[in-house]
Amino acid sequence: MKYLGLDLGTRTLGVSISDITKTVATTYGTINFQEKDYEKAIEELATIMEKEPIEKIVLGYPKNMNGTIGPRALETEEFKKMLEEKFQIEVYLQDERLSTKEATGYMIKADMSRKKRKKKIDSLAANIILQTYLDKRKGEKI
Repeated sequence: MKYLGLDLGTRTLGVSISDITKTVATTYGTINFQEKDYEKAIEELATIMEKEPIEKIVLGYPKNMNGTIGPRALETEEFKKMLEEKFQIEVYLQDERLSTKEATGYMIKADMSRKKRKKKIDSLAANIILQTYLDKRKGEKI
């Protein structure tokens, strides 16, 4: 069984997936949808869930820098509920502060063009979210 990492945006859903040992996260892709059409995003995600043996979803949780919960975090909490209802699976909220900035930094260091960065940013942010979760859990029984 594997874990799925998600980075929710208003029009995109970055997706990453762990290996079966739950040690390494790998980018999977990006789901595009109309602004805040989260039902469509979940429909697309269902296709992935049918192909891959997923036992847990790790969803990026966009807290404010001071740790408070803002409008984006509230939308993420609603999306979490939608995922749990649809897939009957545990969804863990992983603090994602600065994950997109970190992803952008990696791509700039790799001398990736702005156009390519725009296409890859969401899946790489999802990868950072999932890898952070996996690294935190090393040594624990998952």
